[in-house]
Amino acid sequence: MKAYLIKKYSKNKNLLLADVPAPEMGDNDVLVQIHASGLNLLDDKIKAGEFKLILPYQLPLILGHDVAGVVTGVGKNVKQFKMGDEVYSRPSDFRIGTLAEYIAINQNDVALKPNNITMVEAASIPLVALTAWQALVARADLKIGKKVFIQAGSGGVGTIAIQLAKYLSATVATTASEKSFEMLKKLGADVMIDYKTQDFETILKDYDLVLNSQDQKTLEKSLHILKKGGKVISISGPPTPKFAREFSLPWYVKLATQLLSNKIRAKAKNSM
Repeated sequence: MKAYLIKKYSKNKNLLLADVPAPEMGDNDVLVQIHASGLNLLDDKIKAGEFKLILPYQLPLILGHDVAGVVTGVGKNVKQFKMGDEVYSRPSDFRIGTLAEYIAINQNDVALKPNNITMVEAASIPLVALTAWQALVARADLKIGKKVFIQAGSGGVGTIAIQLAKYLSATVATTASEKSFEMLKKLGADVMIDYKTQDFETILKDYDLVLNSQDQKTLEKSLHILKKGGKVISISGPPTPKFAREFSLPWYVKLATQLLSNKIRAKAKNSM
């Protein structure tokens, strides 16, 4: 089958279109003929080698974390899906590879595609939707009436996170360029800040939660808009100490994450 892959880490080289063996399907897997794939910033960072300590993939590597397609094969233990089902998925780490004609995915990572969206629309959802859900629900436990600041509202994670936060009955502030304001208002944003001309730090106050997706400077500024006991959850930057422990990362990565975590905690304490 045809697939787009990398043979070595590089920021500038294009993906290589190559003939590769068809994926092997395990007993708990479904084989999916890919109709659409999504591209994310995560793919670009992996390609550049930025995550090689965290995600030590074997090269060559087929990239791609989002997929929508049709089930063309099922393992002997698969009960939830059948041949011909239209599905979408974010395959698990170390089983990625949606920039190809076929992929084998564990059935636990697959869902039936809603009938009211296209394959292309479905392939744009999994990674960003899971990221938003993990941040706002699994980590932050966002409740009714809370105030949340979602950075970069017009981005992939931002557009999903705004809708999810409004579904959870939160008040939502976000940053974007002014040309995106109409779209963001339709998604449910209550406060929109033009990052080109305005500084969110001078506008927002007493927020319960910040979803940080930008750089270290923005993360530190976000601490100043929190109410006492508020949380910042970052989906960019280095891993947390907990992540480093769970994934058995090298000792120097664990040390670096702990030092950075201590620095951020100290700034948060001083900003209260």
